[in-house]
Amino acid sequence: MGKIAFVFPGQGAQKAGMAKDVYDAMPEAAVYFNKADEVLGFPISTLAFEGPEEELKQTVNTQPALLTASITLLEALKARNIQADYVAGHSLGEYSALVAAGALSFEDAVAIVRARGQFMEQAVPAGQGAMAAVLGAEREALTTLCAEITAAGHAVELANVNCPGQIVVSGSREGVDAVASRVKEIGGKRAIALEVSGPFHSSMMKPAAERLGERLQEVQIQDAKVPVVANVTASQVTAGDDIRTLLVEQVYSPVLWEDSVRYLINEGVDTFIEIGPGNVLTGLIKKIDKNVRLINVNSLESLEAIEVDA
Repeated sequence: MGKIAFVFPGQGAQKAGMAKDVYDAMPEAAVYFNKADEVLGFPISTLAFEGPEEELKQTVNTQPALLTASITLLEALKARNIQADYVAGHSLGEYSALVAAGALSFEDAVAIVRARGQFMEQAVPAGQGAMAAVLGAEREALTTLCAEITAAGHAVELANVNCPGQIVVSGSREGVDAVASRVKEIGGKRAIALEVSGPFHSSMMKPAAERLGERLQEVQIQDAKVPVVANVTASQVTAGDDIRTLLVEQVYSPVLWEDSVRYLINEGVDTFIEIGPGNVLTGLIKKIDKNVRLINVNSLESLEAIEVDA
Protein backbone atom coordinates (compact mmCIF):
# COMPACT_ATOMS: atom_id res chain seq x y z
CA MET A 1 0.00 0.00 0.00
CA GLY A 2 1.42 3.37 -0.97
CA LYS A 3 1.67 6.34 1.36
CA ILE A 4 -0.43 9.51 1.48
CA ALA A 5 0.78 13.10 1.72
CA PHE A 6 -1.48 16.02 2.57
CA VAL A 7 -0.26 19.18 0.79
CA PHE A 8 -1.44 22.73 1.40
CA PRO A 9 -1.36 25.66 -1.04
CA GLY A 10 0.21 29.06 -0.47
CA GLN A 11 -0.53 32.63 -1.45
CA GLY A 12 -2.20 32.98 -4.84
CA ALA A 13 -4.67 30.12 -4.23
CA GLN A 14 -7.10 32.34 -2.29
CA LYS A 15 -10.48 33.29 -3.72
CA ALA A 16 -13.63 34.80 -2.25
CA GLY A 17 -16.04 32.08 -1.15
CA MET A 18 -13.34 29.54 -0.23
CA ALA A 19 -14.56 26.81 2.17
CA LYS A 20 -17.93 28.61 2.58
CA ASP A 21 -19.92 25.49 1.57
CA VAL A 22 -18.11 23.43 4.23
CA TYR A 23 -18.56 26.21 6.80
CA ASP A 24 -22.31 26.22 6.15
CA ALA A 25 -22.72 22.43 6.17
CA MET A 26 -20.39 21.20 8.90
CA PRO A 27 -20.48 22.88 12.33
CA GLU A 28 -17.35 20.98 13.46
CA ALA A 29 -15.40 22.58 10.59
CA ALA A 30 -17.05 26.01 10.92
CA VAL A 31 -15.38 26.53 14.31
CA TYR A 32 -12.08 27.47 12.65
CA PHE A 33 -13.39 30.59 10.94
CA ASN A 34 -15.11 31.55 14.20
CA LYS A 35 -11.85 31.07 16.12
CA ALA A 36 -9.90 33.06 13.52
CA ASP A 37 -12.34 36.00 13.83
CA GLU A 38 -11.85 35.90 17.59
CA VAL A 39 -8.03 35.64 17.52
CA LEU A 40 -7.61 38.40 14.92
CA GLY A 41 -10.28 40.68 16.37
CA PHE A 42 -12.01 41.28 13.03
CA PRO A 43 -14.20 39.15 10.73
CA ILE A 44 -11.65 37.48 8.44
CA SER A 45 -14.50 35.02 7.67
CA THR A 46 -16.50 37.77 5.93
CA LEU A 47 -13.45 38.72 3.87
CA ALA A 48 -12.76 35.08 2.94
CA PHE A 49 -16.37 34.37 1.98
CA GLU A 50 -17.39 37.64 0.35
CA GLY A 51 -14.23 39.53 -0.58
CA PRO A 52 -13.65 42.10 -2.01
CA GLU A 53 -10.85 40.30 -3.89
CA GLU A 54 -8.60 43.39 -3.72
CA GLU A 55 -8.65 43.30 0.06
CA LEU A 56 -8.37 39.53 0.23
CA LYS A 57 -5.28 39.73 -2.02
CA GLN A 58 -3.36 41.84 0.50
CA THR A 59 -0.68 39.60 2.00
CA VAL A 60 -1.66 40.50 5.54
CA ASN A 61 -5.23 39.24 4.89
CA THR A 62 -4.46 36.41 2.46
CA GLN A 63 -2.24 34.56 4.88
CA PRO A 64 -4.72 34.07 7.78
CA ALA A 65 -7.72 33.65 5.43
CA LEU A 66 -6.05 30.92 3.37
CA LEU A 67 -4.72 29.10 6.42
CA THR A 68 -8.22 29.10 7.96
CA ALA A 69 -9.87 27.86 4.75
CA SER A 70 -7.32 25.02 4.47
CA ILE A 71 -7.79 23.91 8.09
CA THR A 72 -11.59 24.08 7.69
CA LEU A 73 -11.31 21.74 4.69
CA LEU A 74 -8.88 19.50 6.59
CA GLU A 75 -11.37 19.17 9.45
CA ALA A 76 -14.07 18.17 6.96
CA LEU A 77 -11.70 15.56 5.47
CA LYS A 78 -11.22 13.99 8.92
CA ALA A 79 -14.77 12.62 8.66
CA ARG A 80 -13.47 10.40 5.81
CA ASN A 81 -10.91 8.74 8.12
CA ILE A 82 -8.00 9.31 5.73
CA GLN A 83 -4.65 9.66 7.53
CA ALA A 84 -1.54 11.34 6.20
CA ASP A 85 1.88 9.69 6.34
CA TYR A 86 3.52 13.05 5.54
CA VAL A 87 2.45 16.67 5.24
CA ALA A 88 3.92 19.60 3.31
CA GLY A 89 2.84 23.08 2.28
CA HIS A 90 3.96 25.62 -0.31
CA SER A 91 5.36 28.69 1.49
CA LEU A 92 2.44 29.95 3.61
CA GLY A 93 0.94 26.46 3.22
CA GLU A 94 3.71 25.12 5.47
CA TYR A 95 1.83 26.65 8.42
CA SER A 96 -1.32 24.71 7.48
CA ALA A 97 0.86 21.58 7.30
CA LEU A 98 2.25 22.29 10.79
CA VAL A 99 -1.27 22.65 12.21
CA ALA A 100 -2.22 19.37 10.50
CA ALA A 101 0.86 17.70 12.04
CA GLY A 102 0.02 18.95 15.54
CA ALA A 103 3.19 21.09 15.79
CA LEU A 104 1.32 24.42 15.98
CA SER A 105 -2.06 25.18 17.49
CA PHE A 106 -4.52 26.70 15.02
CA GLU A 107 -4.90 29.83 17.18
CA ASP A 108 -1.14 30.42 17.28
CA ALA A 109 -0.78 29.72 13.57
CA VAL A 110 -3.47 32.19 12.51
CA ALA A 111 -1.99 34.96 14.68
CA ILE A 112 1.54 34.25 13.43
CA VAL A 113 0.67 34.24 9.73
CA ARG A 114 -1.15 37.56 10.14
CA ALA A 115 2.05 38.98 11.71
CA ARG A 116 4.20 37.25 9.06
CA GLY A 117 2.13 38.97 6.37
CA GLN A 118 2.67 42.34 8.04
CA PHE A 119 6.42 41.80 8.42
CA MET A 120 6.74 40.71 4.78
CA GLU A 121 4.78 43.70 3.51
CA GLN A 122 6.85 46.12 5.62
CA ALA A 123 10.30 44.62 4.89
CA VAL A 124 10.82 46.34 1.54
CA PRO A 125 9.37 49.72 0.49
CA ALA A 126 6.59 49.36 -2.10
CA GLY A 127 7.80 49.21 -5.69
CA GLN A 128 11.42 48.29 -4.87
CA GLY A 129 10.99 44.52 -5.05
CA ALA A 130 9.43 42.19 -7.60
CA MET A 131 8.88 38.55 -8.50
CA ALA A 132 8.49 36.79 -11.86
CA ALA A 133 7.77 33.22 -12.98
CA VAL A 134 10.39 32.03 -15.45
CA LEU A 135 9.15 29.37 -17.86
CA GLY A 136 11.25 26.81 -19.69
CA ALA A 137 14.65 27.56 -18.12
CA GLU A 138 16.97 25.00 -16.50
CA ARG A 139 17.55 25.56 -12.78
CA GLU A 140 21.38 25.68 -13.04
CA ALA A 141 21.39 28.14 -15.94
CA LEU A 142 18.90 30.39 -14.15
CA THR A 143 20.91 30.26 -10.91
CA THR A 144 24.03 31.34 -12.84
CA LEU A 145 22.14 34.19 -14.56
CA CYS A 146 20.78 35.44 -11.22
CA ALA A 147 24.29 35.35 -9.70
CA GLU A 148 25.65 37.41 -12.64
CA ILE A 149 22.91 40.04 -12.34
CA THR A 150 23.30 40.19 -8.55
CA ALA A 151 27.09 40.64 -8.91
CA ALA A 152 26.40 43.57 -11.24
CA GLY A 153 24.52 45.28 -8.39
CA HIS A 154 20.88 44.21 -8.84
CA ALA A 155 19.89 41.51 -6.33
CA VAL A 156 17.80 38.66 -7.72
CA GLU A 157 17.60 34.97 -6.75
CA LEU A 158 15.54 31.80 -7.09
CA ALA A 159 12.44 31.98 -4.87
CA ASN A 160 10.21 29.00 -5.79
CA VAL A 161 11.45 25.90 -7.57
CA ASN A 162 7.94 24.72 -8.47
CA CYS A 163 8.27 22.04 -11.14
CA PRO A 164 10.36 21.36 -14.25
CA GLY A 165 10.17 24.47 -16.43
CA GLN A 166 8.62 26.74 -13.79
CA ILE A 167 10.86 28.66 -11.40
CA VAL A 168 10.00 31.93 -9.69
CA VAL A 169 12.72 34.57 -9.19
CA SER A 170 12.58 37.32 -6.60
CA GLY A 171 14.60 40.39 -5.67
CA SER A 172 15.04 44.02 -6.65
CA ARG A 173 12.79 45.31 -9.42
CA GLU A 174 15.86 45.97 -11.61
CA GLY A 175 17.22 42.48 -10.95
CA VAL A 176 13.94 40.75 -11.83
CA ASP A 177 13.57 42.93 -14.97
CA ALA A 178 17.11 41.98 -16.01
CA VAL A 179 16.31 38.27 -15.69
CA ALA A 180 13.12 38.78 -17.74
CA SER A 181 15.01 40.54 -20.52
CA ARG A 182 17.74 37.85 -20.68
CA VAL A 183 15.69 34.69 -20.13
CA LYS A 184 15.95 33.57 -23.78
CA GLU A 185 19.77 33.72 -23.58
CA ILE A 186 19.66 30.72 -21.24
CA GLY A 187 17.09 28.75 -23.23
CA GLY A 188 14.04 29.91 -21.30
CA LYS A 189 10.75 30.81 -22.97
CA ARG A 190 9.60 33.87 -21.08
CA ALA A 191 9.16 35.52 -17.68
CA ILE A 192 5.76 36.54 -16.29
CA ALA A 193 5.66 39.30 -13.68
CA LEU A 194 3.73 38.27 -10.55
CA GLU A 195 1.31 40.52 -8.71
CA VAL A 196 2.87 40.50 -5.26
CA SER A 197 3.50 43.10 -2.59
CA GLY A 198 7.17 42.26 -2.11
CA PRO A 199 10.20 40.17 -3.13
CA PHE A 200 9.23 37.10 -1.09
CA HIS A 201 11.71 34.27 -0.46
CA SER A 202 14.68 36.47 -1.29
CA SER A 203 17.44 37.83 0.96
CA MET A 204 15.64 41.20 0.87
CA MET A 205 13.17 39.55 3.30
CA LYS A 206 15.76 39.13 6.07
CA PRO A 207 14.31 42.03 8.14
CA ALA A 208 10.92 40.25 8.07
CA ALA A 209 12.58 36.96 9.07
CA GLU A 210 14.22 38.62 12.05
CA ARG A 211 10.91 40.00 13.30
CA LEU A 212 9.20 36.66 12.67
CA GLY A 213 11.93 34.92 14.68
CA GLU A 214 11.15 37.12 17.69
CA ARG A 215 7.42 36.47 17.30
CA LEU A 216 7.94 32.70 17.03
CA GLN A 217 9.79 32.71 20.37
CA GLU A 218 6.47 33.61 22.00
CA VAL A 219 4.63 30.49 20.85
CA GLN A 220 4.94 26.84 21.62
CA ILE A 221 6.01 24.63 18.74
CA GLN A 222 5.57 20.96 19.58
CA ASP A 223 7.28 18.04 17.90
CA ALA A 224 5.23 17.12 14.82
CA LYS A 225 3.15 13.93 15.09
CA VAL A 226 3.46 13.40 11.32
CA PRO A 227 6.71 14.22 9.46
CA VAL A 228 6.63 17.64 7.78
CA VAL A 229 8.65 18.10 4.60
CA ALA A 230 10.15 21.58 4.94
CA ASN A 231 10.38 24.08 2.07
CA VAL A 232 13.93 25.09 2.99
CA THR A 233 15.50 21.61 3.06
CA ALA A 234 13.05 19.47 1.03
CA SER A 235 13.41 16.80 3.70
CA GLN A 236 11.42 15.79 6.75
CA VAL A 237 11.47 17.53 10.10
CA THR A 238 9.66 16.66 13.33
CA ALA A 239 11.53 18.39 16.19
CA GLY A 240 9.81 21.59 17.37
CA ASP A 241 13.07 23.57 17.69
CA ASP A 242 14.12 22.63 14.15
CA ILE A 243 10.70 23.65 12.83
CA ARG A 244 11.05 27.09 14.47
CA THR A 245 14.48 27.64 12.88
CA LEU A 246 13.26 26.55 9.44
CA LEU A 247 10.19 28.83 9.57
CA VAL A 248 12.50 31.83 10.04
CA GLU A 249 14.81 30.72 7.21
CA GLN A 250 11.81 30.02 4.96
CA VAL A 251 10.98 33.75 4.67
CA TYR A 252 14.22 34.52 2.78
CA SER A 253 15.05 31.08 1.29
CA PRO A 254 13.75 29.42 -1.86
CA VAL A 255 10.72 27.13 -1.62
CA LEU A 256 12.08 23.82 -2.90
CA TRP A 257 8.71 22.45 -3.96
CA GLU A 258 9.86 20.19 -6.79
CA ASP A 259 12.55 18.70 -4.53
CA SER A 260 10.00 18.23 -1.71
CA VAL A 261 7.62 16.32 -3.99
CA ARG A 262 10.45 14.13 -5.30
CA TYR A 263 11.52 13.44 -1.69
CA LEU A 264 7.97 12.35 -0.82
CA ILE A 265 7.77 10.08 -3.86
CA ASN A 266 11.13 8.51 -2.89
CA GLU A 267 9.67 7.91 0.58
CA GLY A 268 6.88 5.85 -1.00
CA VAL A 269 4.13 8.48 -1.35
CA ASP A 270 1.89 7.68 -4.30
CA THR A 271 -1.19 9.73 -3.35
CA PHE A 272 -1.15 13.50 -2.85
CA ILE A 273 -4.22 15.18 -1.39
CA GLU A 274 -4.22 18.95 -1.89
CA ILE A 275 -6.27 20.59 0.86
CA GLY A 276 -7.25 24.20 0.18
CA PRO A 277 -8.87 26.34 -2.51
CA GLY A 278 -7.95 25.80 -6.15
CA ASN A 279 -5.67 23.11 -7.56
CA VAL A 280 -2.30 24.84 -8.00
CA LEU A 281 -0.27 22.14 -6.26
CA THR A 282 -1.87 19.18 -8.02
CA GLY A 283 -1.03 20.96 -11.30
CA LEU A 284 2.63 21.29 -10.25
CA ILE A 285 2.84 17.72 -8.91
CA LYS A 286 1.46 16.34 -12.20
CA LYS A 287 4.36 18.06 -14.01
CA ILE A 288 6.85 16.51 -11.57
CA ASP A 289 5.46 12.95 -11.82
CA LYS A 290 2.38 12.11 -13.82
CA ASN A 291 2.08 8.63 -12.29
CA VAL A 292 1.02 9.64 -8.79
CA ARG A 293 -2.60 9.82 -7.69
CA LEU A 294 -3.89 13.36 -7.13
CA ILE A 295 -6.94 14.35 -5.11
CA ASN A 296 -8.27 17.85 -4.49
CA VAL A 297 -10.14 18.79 -1.35
CA ASN A 298 -11.39 22.28 -2.13
CA SER A 299 -15.18 22.04 -1.64
CA LEU A 300 -17.95 19.96 -0.13
CA GLU A 301 -18.50 18.35 -3.51
CA SER A 302 -14.86 17.26 -3.77
CA LEU A 303 -15.13 15.67 -0.30
CA GLU A 304 -18.21 13.71 -1.30
CA ALA A 305 -16.39 12.39 -4.37
CA ILE A 306 -13.58 11.01 -2.17
CA GLU A 307 -15.98 8.75 -0.29
CA VAL A 308 -16.67 6.83 -3.48
CA ASP A 309 -13.07 6.98 -4.60
CA ALA A 310 -10.92 6.32 -1.57
